Amino acid sequence: MTKSEFKTCFDQYFDSIRNFIAYRCGDGDLASDIAQEVFMKAWEKDLIFDLNKIKGLLYKMANDLWIDHYRKQATAKNHAINFISIDVDSNNPSEQLQYLELKQEYEKTLTILPLNQREVFLMSRMENLTYKEIAERLSISVKAVEKRMKLALLTLKKALGYGNE
Repeated sequence: MTKSEFKTCFDQYFDSIRNFIAYRCGDGDLASDIAQEVFMKAWEKDLIFDLNKIKGLLYKMANDLWIDHYRKQATAKNHAINFISIDVDSNNPSEQLQYLELKQEYEKTLTILPLNQREVFLMSRMENLTYKEIAERLSISVKAVEKRMKLALLTLKKALGYGNE
């Protein structure tokens, strides 16, 4: 696909692809990210530009990327639920209540973290990966991993009431 064909394709289909995903996920930012990824993959794969066939392929790619994202998010949520395991005195209702409130706030905060921060945080905490291993898996620099982790930890600390850093 030439640059001009790609630009034509992008201009013609980007908004409709983004809207297609936005209707499915209800998140405009996520929809924009997925739509951009669709076109990035289309460019990388150097697809043959056929106006009659490219539209269906782009929608198929967008749908597949959305499903992949949804599955990753569901898996991350399942891991998060199992992550907090504090020794709570089962005979002390006050401790049980505090634990449940803390766990709920933690899970809620994890779900609102940006995907890149949540992904790095869970890889580090759930899979015990080093920053270098995470960087390799995500094809980013170690510095990017450090920054994402720092931001995730700051958000969690603030939400859980552990300081104003």
